[in-house]
Amino acid sequence: MTQPRIPPLEPPYDPAIEEILLKWMPPESGVEPLKLFRTLLVHDSLMSRMRPLGTGILAHGLLEPRVRELMILRTCARCGAEYEWGVHAAFWAGRVGLGDDELAATVNADAGDPPWSEADRAVIRLADELHDSAGVSDATYETLARHFTAPEILELTITSGWYHTISFVINTARIQPEPWAARYPEV
Repeated sequence: MTQPRIPPLEPPYDPAIEEILLKWMPPESGVEPLKLFRTLLVHDSLMSRMRPLGTGILAHGLLEPRVRELMILRTCARCGAEYEWGVHAAFWAGRVGLGDDELAATVNADAGDPPWSEADRAVIRLADELHDSAGVSDATYETLARHFTAPEILELTITSGWYHTISFVINTARIQPEPWAARYPEV
């Protein structure tokens, strides 16, 4: 495995940095602060401006957590950000009711493949179309509109954009996988 281009901060942390890390990590998570967060803290003022949107997407959104995670997992998979895909697969997939087949399909299947419902297929298509063209077709939007409100469609789109940004950071910095995170499934 290649070495990180931008190494994450390592303990012992400056007290101000430790305080920021505690805000980003779930309480009593039992794991070292994520390498992603420790890498972003190389530019602490930028990271502090990123926190409100990241927290808003994960903790204060309109979307059902399962739908949010489908968008995140598919976006990260399409961007080749196995680090972030693996963190979400390990931490969120079971909590939001995604089974092993669905989790694998976020990496290896297309929107038309099982196990997706029509609403799931629309989310997967949205992730794919945003990734491929930075837009969405009328047909996909019409299907989305049957299952989601306009604010929810905006939130799906913003979530995709946020996780593109996170994927760009991961791939540019070459952040190494967390030891407990999932890895892409075998094809």
